[in-house]
Amino acid sequence: MIKILFVCHGNICRSPMAEFVMKDIVEKEGVASQFYIASAATSTEEIGNPVHYGTRNRLAQEGISTAGKYAVQMKRSDYKEYDYIIGMDNWNHRNMVRIAGGDKENKISLLLDYTDHPRDVADPWYTGDFETTYADVVAGCRGFLAYLRKQGEIK
Repeated sequence: MIKILFVCHGNICRSPMAEFVMKDIVEKEGVASQFYIASAATSTEEIGNPVHYGTRNRLAQEGISTAGKYAVQMKRSDYKEYDYIIGMDNWNHRNMVRIAGGDKENKISLLLDYTDHPRDVADPWYTGDFETTYADVVAGCRGFLAYLRKQGEIK
């Protein structure tokens, strides 16, 4: 089983969007049973809060539900538990490495590094633009799935 943890600052906008988009993609591809997918925050600011209404609304347009998801914080033990820990921006990356106590197994990466245009995933917290964030997340998730196929990790 491939275990993936998506991470952003608060775990209410970008990382849960990536979690649920990736779950939707692998379900539609017929490979969901090969994955365990979750998301977490680097901060404690939103712990226990539901997914931001902007993310909920944008995903609902695609028929994707985020019901039951509440923000949690990344823990040091997540480094051992997950195969891939994927952040949304460079600030997240620094904090993920700090929380994990390093990245000696090279498990920590950024979502858009799996695309032809590596950059930070647009942060809708500041812009209110969930459409651009959604496009970034879909591109990153599709690119990551292609990477896993190329690596021979998906059966």
